[in-house]
Amino acid sequence: MPEKIKLALAQGATCSGCDIAVLDLDVDLLRLFEVADLTFAPLVADGKYADVEAMQDGEITICLFHGAIRNSENAHVAKLLRRKSKIMVAYGVCAAFGGIPGLANVTSKEKILKTVYEDTATTVNPDHTRPQTKYTSPEGHALELPELYEEVLMLSDVVDVDYIIPACPPTREMNMKLLQVVLDFVNGKAPLPPKGTILALAKTMCDECDRKRPDKVVIDEIKSVDYTKLDPTKCFLEQGILCLGPATRAGCDAKCMKANMPCRGCMGPTDAVIDQGASMLSAFASIMKTSGSDHLIPEEQIEKLMEKMRDPLGTFYRFTLPKSLLRKVVHEKGTSPKKD
Repeated sequence: MPEKIKLALAQGATCSGCDIAVLDLDVDLLRLFEVADLTFAPLVADGKYADVEAMQDGEITICLFHGAIRNSENAHVAKLLRRKSKIMVAYGVCAAFGGIPGLANVTSKEKILKTVYEDTATTVNPDHTRPQTKYTSPEGHALELPELYEEVLMLSDVVDVDYIIPACPPTREMNMKLLQVVLDFVNGKAPLPPKGTILALAKTMCDECDRKRPDKVVIDEIKSVDYTKLDPTKCFLEQGILCLGPATRAGCDAKCMKANMPCRGCMGPTDAVIDQGASMLSAFASIMKTSGSDHLIPEEQIEKLMEKMRDPLGTFYRFTLPKSLLRKVVHEKGTSPKKD
């Protein structure tokens, strides 16, 4: 057997669900550890940045980086692991496209800090004290905190990315596919995929979903999935439930739909889509049943329909706002890292 490769699991702004997704390999973790040593994984093992800094550049074979870039520490870790790794993988939708943390781009750093440290009723902070990036304690100890960036970034905004694995989090099947790619590479059976490959399918989620849908879907109202009795065999859109399947990449085996929940878009856009939210908004507009001309939808009718949609921006851009053409709703001066 060839020498073991070195694997790293690094984190940005994340819920750490992607770490758990890796552990979900269960007994197949043993197959992975037969060929790979886990050299850095803060959630599961004690490791220091100094240990990574002491490694040779390119010493780590593959780094799975999950989470968005929200602050200076996230950027530092991303740049450090990029330098020390031969292969950098944007693992999970937060690293790939910004994910849920990316929704912070609808506001500003100042508004977030003001809400948390001044306006929240549960915060006892009469002096409105905010975290400082540098502080020296009365005992003389120098303390540092990461700097919060003005906007949430994707991993590829900060470092060069070799491969992307979307989803929230990647499924067991997707991880098994990645494991097989690693095993085949290590054992000399196959080369790595071309750089830039997204380890998912090129088709849309609708093509992967086995629900029945008519040739043309037409709805006259938007329903809430919370208060609607759903037919587990029919297309969600046909039932008036917003589903992002038409604008979302396939590859997760349509797990949400099989659990009778609509697609929320965590696989990100297909290669044919420039902006996932805009694509879904266009698809949604095409199925609305409206009175009057087929070519002109009365504005008041559009407003009436949209009033029933909770959080349109959060619905259409739930996982991909930093990747979208919008990227950030309000642009203000701030600090963001430059890509190496």
